[in-house]
Amino acid sequence: MSQGKVIIFSAPSGAGKSTVVRHLLGLHPEFEFSVSATSRAPRGSEKDGVDYFFIDADRFRELIAEDAFVEYEEVYKDRFYGTLKSEVQRIWSAGHVIVFDVDVKGGYNLKRYFGDSALSVLIVPPSMEVLASRLRGRGTDSQEAIAERLAKAGSELEFASGKFDVELVNDRLEDTFARAEKIVDEFLAR
Repeated sequence: MSQGKVIIFSAPSGAGKSTVVRHLLGLHPEFEFSVSATSRAPRGSEKDGVDYFFIDADRFRELIAEDAFVEYEEVYKDRFYGTLKSEVQRIWSAGHVIVFDVDVKGGYNLKRYFGDSALSVLIVPPSMEVLASRLRGRGTDSQEAIAERLAKAGSELEFASGKFDVELVNDRLEDTFARAEKIVDEFLAR
């Protein structure tokens, strides 16, 4: 696979990673979001090939056996998520920089796979209290779901410590955008 550049954004749920990624995609027409594959069913208005590549669990296992993934994970029984090598090659063939918006473990695995061709950025909340407040402010999760997300965030941050090229604290969004732009511009200039 001919290698281009890769930018990986990871964060616990609610830390602001998708907001930062959308901001950067708006500034860089050469960036292209990598669409992940999943074995879960589409939700709401999700579209195949846009939000995810929806692949049933049996076919997902076949693709794993065919070494079709850069990385994948079985998050729950028969619930797979992964990055197809064909998607990576398609983006690089267009001369674009791949942007990933993935969970912490996925970001770590992608960095290991792509090495120096990748910039890995871990977006972290200023504190767990702030993260809890943001998750409650969304109004989309029950108290139980928020507690689960916070517990997962704590273990993800512990796992990720020292494993990413940059840790970006998302305190004030404008400052986070400015720091993200600077980090990305320095990586692209290399």
